[in-house]
Amino acid sequence: MNSAVKNRIKDNAFKYFGIACTSFGLLMLAIFIGNILIEGVARIDWDFITNFPSRNPEKAGILPALVGTLWIMGLTAIIAIPLGVSAGVYLEEYGKKSRLANILEINISNLAGVPSIIYGLLGLEIFGRILGMGGSLLAGASTLSLLILPIIIVSTREALKAVPKSIKEASFAMGASKWQTIWYQLLPASFGGVITGIILALSRAIGETAPLIVIGALAYVPFVPASPTDEFSVLPIQIFNWISRPQKGFAINAASAIIILLLVTFVLNGVAMYLRNRWQKKVKW
Repeated sequence: MNSAVKNRIKDNAFKYFGIACTSFGLLMLAIFIGNILIEGVARIDWDFITNFPSRNPEKAGILPALVGTLWIMGLTAIIAIPLGVSAGVYLEEYGKKSRLANILEINISNLAGVPSIIYGLLGLEIFGRILGMGGSLLAGASTLSLLILPIIIVSTREALKAVPKSIKEASFAMGASKWQTIWYQLLPASFGGVITGIILALSRAIGETAPLIVIGALAYVPFVPASPTDEFSVLPIQIFNWISRPQKGFAINAASAIIILLLVTFVLNGVAMYLRNRWQKKVKW
């Protein structure tokens, strides 16, 4: 058997193994989502969305947790997106190449893999205690911003690297300054990659529970947060609270809350993808 035949056999083996693994993963995901839909869809109604938590599973709702989730995502986006994109632009376009810069780049990449509970402890000390924010929405959003900043920074740098050098050179040739080139050429051309990184970062943030528990987010909130300084709960914490209870009704409520959380995630991602695609149609290389 010659080497060409052996290589073909190996390629086919890897191909079919990959197909089998993908199919198995999709099957497990379909079973999981199907089970949640079967249990939770019937429980979703207007009362479930607008009611407060209760000891009675039939009367319990997700209003405080849902509003808290929207607050957290909005504040996190306001804090993390400008800082992350600005840092990515600076490191890629203005930062000098040196040993210190290489160490900084490696550490930023490594921070994306740090367990979220570590960010929770950091946020508790800095935002909760030193800055006196306590267990407020602002403290939770600031902590999640630290969590997703490495993802936004790295994705912004990669998006800028993907822009053809001819665009930058043409801008300089027309007499534009470095800042004008970045603002009017590089950022619009890299917007698709930047918004993709933002989508991935916010998708991670919306499902985080451990950092918010460490910060002091509440499992039971009988009020709707009205300002960034209020205490709060979020849907993942509410789901965890319900799923840990022995009553079957709370398990059904948890399944319904998972559906709502998935819908919120899909809507946010859908809006971001729509903006990305619309922008890419305007920007042609």
